[in-house]
Amino acid sequence: MSTSIVLRGGDVLVDGRWTRADLCIVDGVIVDSAPADAEDVDVAGLLVAPGLVDLQCNGAVGIDLRTDPERLWELAAALPRFGVTAWLPTIVTSSPDVIERAQSALAAGPPNGWSGAVPLGLHLEGPFLSPNAAGAHPIDLLRPPSLGAIESWSRADGVALVTLAPELDGALDVVEALVARGVVVSIGHSQATAAQASAAVDAGATSVTHLFNAMSPLHHREPGVAGAAMSDGRLAVGLIADGIHVDPRVVGIAERALGERLILVSDAVALLGVDGIDFTHGVRLPDGTLAGSVLPLVQAVRNLVDFTGCSPERAVAAASGRPASVLSDPTRGTLSTGGRGDVTALDLDLDLHLTVVAGDIVHRRHRHD
Repeated sequence: MSTSIVLRGGDVLVDGRWTRADLCIVDGVIVDSAPADAEDVDVAGLLVAPGLVDLQCNGAVGIDLRTDPERLWELAAALPRFGVTAWLPTIVTSSPDVIERAQSALAAGPPNGWSGAVPLGLHLEGPFLSPNAAGAHPIDLLRPPSLGAIESWSRADGVALVTLAPELDGALDVVEALVARGVVVSIGHSQATAAQASAAVDAGATSVTHLFNAMSPLHHREPGVAGAAMSDGRLAVGLIADGIHVDPRVVGIAERALGERLILVSDAVALLGVDGIDFTHGVRLPDGTLAGSVLPLVQAVRNLVDFTGCSPERAVAAASGRPASVLSDPTRGTLSTGGRGDVTALDLDLDLHLTVVAGDIVHRRHRHD
């Protein structure tokens, strides 16, 4: 049975511009017109934007994927509250069995009646990280890169993205092998020189994980990973725009330098969505090391506008179309005809009012919110 919905009266973001138009979604796909019996949803006065895509989310609403990877579908059901319609469940450095459990949970599919943000594959952040840039990752679980360790890592096996340190022995062979299997490779938690980072890009790496955090910094005589990220046009670059991981002034520098290569990520942990905790709550280990954020991705969009003065449409693209392009997914992050019916409806302050996944309303802001 066909399902159809029409979002009426909003300003729809298409090709980088807001246009007053109705948005029609039939069977989860954006179409030019809907049947007469389509459900009407009034979005007058709202900005109708593509659904947000989070490439780095470790947890939320009390769920930590490192300890409970089987709960990824439960977590996915909660993410539309933050404007997210698709995401990568992120597994930080863990024992191999945790990765296997996450792969099994993803392959099992959602429970009956489930709705939420669609997981597009796992992001394995580690264990091939530099012990000198481990951040909050447990050093005792770090491992050297090897082809044997990634035998079951492929896009077909549910692995979409892997973060690694390219300066480690054997890393470039792993980069080439993962890319050949359809996996996106991202540079992160690394003390690489700019030359070593460039070698990884030559081998197939196309992304950088949380710019400036847990990486060799930009220096005028050795640009490091941060300098390579900001200068190499082949790289999409993730950034945590909570004002804690990166100072708002530096966010502005990065936005101007990166332009359309900037990707907003949440790097959210289990405290996201917990009562009494907001995005300004820094998550730290006892020694002060930052350990993820409690940043809703829709708040990252607002912050990017506030920190840099960029346009809302530019900020939305950094959390929708651009991350979708990292995964080579042309159906997400767009509201053009033929795209998936994934939508966030925002007011002029960029507060979230409505989240739609494949034409289903999965989150609606109520008056008391």
